[in-house]
Amino acid sequence: MAADQDKKPAARKTAAKKPAAKKPAAKKPAAKRTQAKKSTPAKGVNVKKATSAKPSAPLKAGATRAASTQSNTASDLKERAIDKARTTANDGKAKAGEAIETFSEMIENSAKTIDENVGEKYGDYARSAADAVSSFAEKVNSKDVDEMVEDARSFVRKRPAVAIGAAAVVGLLVSRLIKSGMDDRS
Repeated sequence: MAADQDKKPAARKTAAKKPAAKKPAAKKPAAKRTQAKKSTPAKGVNVKKATSAKPSAPLKAGATRAASTQSNTASDLKERAIDKARTTANDGKAKAGEAIETFSEMIENSAKTIDENVGEKYGDYARSAADAVSSFAEKVNSKDVDEMVEDARSFVRKRPAVAIGAAAVVGLLVSRLIKSGMDDRS
């Protein structure tokens, strides 16, 4: 038994030396030691350290539903606004088509008066102008608003200088109309 007792203290001494040998190899900077102390798991638990940041807590089911409801509401609102704009544009297109057709009829009716007062040659000019306006009214009435918008875009791409000039003229006319309307009120 004495021999067995001699072997046990030697085994204890070697066991005590092993942790001492690991300490120099496991040196960490001061900042890392504080992090290691904060996230030290309980004994016997194997935990892997993550290199990336942890995601925030998952949303509750109610919060997820609320977020999806808000996005659905926003998309519904957007769709309703687009539908309303399209309906208004279609109504405006129909009114514009009618106004252009009425203008064409006015030119056609005045062609007879022009024949009598100025001559048939000028009356023919008025009739050709009436035909051109009438065909434009038919094009406006036959096309959808989306097609008209695409036609306008392609025209601006092909002839940007003409489009800028037309926009300037329209802006000038609108400003004159507004100005004359304000002068009449004074």
